[in-house]
Parts: sequence; structure tokens; C-alpha cells
Amino acid sequence: MNNQDKKEKELSGSVERGEWVSVENLEDEILAAREYAKGTSTKDQRMNIRISKKDLGALKLKAMEEGLPYQTLVSSIIHKYVSGQMTDKESNEGD
Repeated sequence: MNNQDKKEKELSGSVERGEWVSVENLEDEILAAREYAKGTSTKDQRMNIRISKKDLGALKLKAMEEGLPYQTLVSSIIHKYVSGQMTDKESNEGD
């Protein structure tokens, strides 16, 4: 536990302070997350990318908050973006 980075320490401290609350229907949430993950499409291709340590840490934290593996979260984000369900802020600023 001594090898925690800053984000891990912040998260641990938050948990220890009781700032996290369990959802009312945990099983329903888990089922919904699993169905959502399945719905992102069949994963039949591999992609390797280089990402900053800071961004990867933040990504893992977000995935943990969502109760998903971080690779699943990345796949979901990419799927939403390429399918038009998510757009970047810059393209919407002129609206």
C-alpha cells in the first residue's frame, strides 16, 4: 500500500473518510454496466497506443468510479465518439 501514487492516495483517503456511498440497487447497476459493455460491439481487433501516465491514471480512476475495466471504458468512449453519440467541445463552440 506504500507504493500508491497521488491519485490512489486521494481515492483511498476519500474512501476512508466515508465519502463513497453504495448504490441502492447494486446488482441492477452491475447488470446494466455489463449489458452496456457488451453492447459496444464485438472486439475483434487490437489497438496499442501510447498515453501519458497522468492521463492513464485519470482514466483508470474514472473507470473505477464507473465499475468498469479501464479498457472497456476506453472502448466505450471510442465507440460513442465514432458513432456520433459524443462530440468534442471545440466542434460545438460555434453553435
